[in-house]
Amino acid sequence: MTPEDFVAAHTTVARASLVPEIALHLATEITPIWQATEDWLREKNIEPPFWAFAWPGGQATARILLDEPARVRGKRVLDFAAGCGIAAIAAAMAGAARVEAAEIDPLALAAIRLNAALNGVAVQTPEGDIVGAACRWDVILAGDVCYEAPMTAHILPWLRAMASECEVWVADPGRAYLPGHGLEPMARHAVPTSLELEDRTLREVTIFRMLP
Repeated sequence: MTPEDFVAAHTTVARASLVPEIALHLATEITPIWQATEDWLREKNIEPPFWAFAWPGGQATARILLDEPARVRGKRVLDFAAGCGIAAIAAAMAGAARVEAAEIDPLALAAIRLNAALNGVAVQTPEGDIVGAACRWDVILAGDVCYEAPMTAHILPWLRAMASECEVWVADPGRAYLPGHGLEPMARHAVPTSLELEDRTLREVTIFRMLP
C-alpha cells in the first residue's frame, strides 16, 4: 500500500467550515483513523495523523489568502509544517507563482499531494526537514506550529532568520509555546472546531507577521 493509498483509505473527502472552497482528505467520525489509538498507530509505525485534520491555524491562513489573494499573487510561497496542506492550496488558488509544502511525515506529504490534485492546483512537496534551508521564498506560512516545546525550539530560530529575508506568517490559536515577543498581529479569525480535537468548539486564531 502506497502512502497515498493509506491516506485515501483512512479519510473521506470533506471541507473545513471556514474554507468551504477547498476539498480535503480528512478524518471524520466515520473514518477508521479517527478512532485509532496511540498503540494502534505505534504498532503500524505511523506518526500521529496531524495531516488528517484542518487545524485552526491552517484554516485561518487559507481564509485570508482566498479573501486577499494579492498578498501572495505572483510570489514564491512555503507552507511550513503544512499538515493537510490547506494553506498551500489556498496560496496556489490565490495565484502564487510557486508553492511548496514542507512536512517531515511521508503520510502528510502524500495527503498534501492528494489534496492539491483534488483542488486542481500544483503544490511541490520537498522531502525531509526543511529547517536550516536557505531562503528561496517570498512568503512563509506557519500555522499551529507552537504546540510543543521541542518543536518550537527547533523551528523558531530558523523562522526568525527567514523573517529578515522574506515575510513569515505565524497563525496561532493560543498554543502554549507561542513566543511572547517579535510578532506583529495582522488579522484574526474565529475558527469553529471539534471537541474531539480541541477543548472548545471555537478557536480565536491570530495571524502574526514575525519580526526578524
